Amino acid sequence: MTEPKYADIGEMSFERALKELEAIVGRLERGDVELEESITIYERGEALRNHCDRLLKQAEAKVEKLTVGQDGQPTGSQPLDPPQ
Repeated sequence: MTEPKYADIGEMSFERALKELEAIVGRLERGDVELEESITIYERGEALRNHCDRLLKQAEAKVEKLTVGQDGQPTGSQPLDPPQ
């Protein structure tokens, strides 16, 4: 679950969270931020990474829930119970 400090992250799509995470990594790699800000954006980056990991795991679980018939053709899918 996303920390309350970063509650806005929980509402982000995977693509939006990844884009912000890439921007944070770029800033940290360039070294154009002061130490205190580096710590702050690093912590936000960790929260973004965790959010992206959760979304990817949910997507992987959906793929694993697809069902196929004896002929190898997709027959449907089972509902996903996302991890809490």
